[in-house]
Amino acid sequence: MSEKVVVTGCNGQLGRALKIELGKDDRFEYIGTDVDQVDITKSDELIAYIRDINPYAVVNCAAYTNVDGCEKNEDLAMKINAIGPRNLAVAAREVGAKLVHISTDYVFPGNGTSPYKEFDATSPKSAYGRTKLAGENFVKDFSDKYFMIRTAWLYGDGKNFVKTMLALSEKHDTIGVVDDQLGNPTSASELARAIHELLPTNEYGLYHGTCEGICSWADFTEEIFKLAGRKTAVEHISSEEYKRRFPDSASRPAYSALDNYMFRLNTDIRFKDWHDAIRDYIEEMKYNI
Repeated sequence: MSEKVVVTGCNGQLGRALKIELGKDDRFEYIGTDVDQVDITKSDELIAYIRDINPYAVVNCAAYTNVDGCEKNEDLAMKINAIGPRNLAVAAREVGAKLVHISTDYVFPGNGTSPYKEFDATSPKSAYGRTKLAGENFVKDFSDKYFMIRTAWLYGDGKNFVKTMLALSEKHDTIGVVDDQLGNPTSASELARAIHELLPTNEYGLYHGTCEGICSWADFTEEIFKLAGRKTAVEHISSEEYKRRFPDSASRPAYSALDNYMFRLNTDIRFKDWHDAIRDYIEEMKYNI
């Protein structure tokens, strides 16, 4: 009999990738849910839902990820990014389920000079980062069987940076892209595979989960255009210049690269290099290479 895995935020990029990934394994039954079915910010509703299904595991992909939107409405972001995970932790613990919670590189100050390890001090500089860190703390407080995975620069089946750049390339000969923000572009498929491999284990705790290698947004865009056969030029601009062009945008971390230290130290799970992962994604999306 298959073990039930409830995935919240199932219509997002990671939720969709998990549906494909877990669908390969007869041991698991994927049960996707989103806010139209159950609202994770409503404790009683959520606990009743989880109690009824009695899952083996809950994977929380639900989040308010609009960084600019979080600055304008931090209370809403706190409900979704912090209270929601708290409720999930309580509900999962009640039925003895494992909890996988997805967090972000934005919990760090973004002024590093080498990739952040799981044990490095957090100090978020944005509302998004603050609310996600609060969610992490709630999971630690209320869950006794959790895998917490911080990821970054995620792309998959849905709205994302890759598709935005490709859409812009159809209308512009040159696109200005920030070159002084460094991080790890990460495939949702790669992250879903890592979650799949973690689920049957008891290797609980905090992990960083990104594709290997570091680049700037401008570097990433150039690789996307090269793989997709686009001739659009990439103008390398500073964060300061971007802020001048888009004054309402929230500040982004200058350096938020993550080191998958605990995956290397504690498991056999490894992530692809970001160059290989984006090539696979472009091929899968059937853009011309």
